[in-house]
Amino acid sequence: MWAPGSNKSKRHLDQGGPISSETRINERIRVPEVRLVGPNGEQVGIVRIEDALRLAQEADLDLVEVAPQARPPVAKLMDFGKFKYESAQKARESRRNQQLTVIKEQKLRPKIDQHDYETKKGHVSRFLAQGNKVKVTIMFRGREQSRPELGFRLLQKLADDVSELGFIESSPKQDGRNMIMVLAPHKKAKAKAAKEAENA
Repeated sequence: MWAPGSNKSKRHLDQGGPISSETRINERIRVPEVRLVGPNGEQVGIVRIEDALRLAQEADLDLVEVAPQARPPVAKLMDFGKFKYESAQKARESRRNQQLTVIKEQKLRPKIDQHDYETKKGHVSRFLAQGNKVKVTIMFRGREQSRPELGFRLLQKLADDVSELGFIESSPKQDGRNMIMVLAPHKKAKAKAAKEAENA
């Protein structure tokens, strides 16, 4: 547990290579003094690096540099192995949440018949229930372009029909021959989808 810097980081220093973005711990912290924070977050004050290392050794903890840009740098007494594990868990969790936000697309025509509309609405409902955003595109052809209100009304109707599952994140707007609206799932739908993904 009480290991000085690795040969790899020493090699970088000797060759004047890129500065390692890795957190410096224990003997790798090469400054005369640090602002020391205790294991429970209590402020110890500015202490010489030798004293900080001795305190860490006595407590069977690591001295970890948490704010290298500060003057003097801030170092905390902690179990570095546990800290790295918890950081990795948080990073994994945030990656998982990012991956859950997928934008699905559904295309409609302004003069869609009721059966087709119900089918498309079913797809949109399913996507929202899974925690995904849905980009709904109305495609106008020929003279239909002179009747944008048809597309607007259809998008509004769809948003109302799926309002229990999602809300309008981006209002309907004309984009060339198309009209586009983005629906986003309610937070509880995303949370439910995340839970189901974890259990899968």
